[in-house]
Amino acid sequence: MRTIMVLAALLVSSAAFAQSNAPAASNATAATNGTPMVGDQPLVQIKPKGHKAAKNTAAKPSVADQMKACLEIEDATKERLECFDAIYPPKPKATKAGAKAKPAKAAADCRLLKEEDERLACYNGFADKPAAKPKT
Repeated sequence: MRTIMVLAALLVSSAAFAQSNAPAASNATAATNGTPMVGDQPLVQIKPKGHKAAKNTAAKPSVADQMKACLEIEDATKERLECFDAIYPPKPKATKAGAKAKPAKAAADCRLLKEEDERLACYNGFADKPAAKPKT
C-alpha cells in the first residue's frame, strides 16, 4: 500500500513538472495584443460585407444632385462646363466626316461630344429636366 502512495505522489509531481509555461505565455501575449485566442490560435473575426459600403454611399451625393449644383453656376460659361465634366469626364468619340451625331439618350452620353458648346447644351438639356417619376 505504501508503494502505491509513493507511486501516485511521484506521478502527480512529474505531471506538474511536465507542464510548461508556454500556453500561459501565449495567453499573456494575446491579452496584451487584445486578440482573442482559441487555444494557441487567434480567433478569426468576420465582419459583415455591407459595413464599409453603407458608409461610402451615405457620404456621396447622387449624380442628379451634383448636376443640379452645376445649374447654380451661370449658364454658357466655362465653369459650368467644367462642373459637368467633373461628373462625367469627356471622352470625345471620333466621328466620320459628314456624319450626323446621334442625340444623347442619357447625360453620360454628352461626354462623347467633342465641341464644348454642344456638350454644355447637351448637359443643360438633361439637368433642366425634372427627374423621372418612379413607376408603380
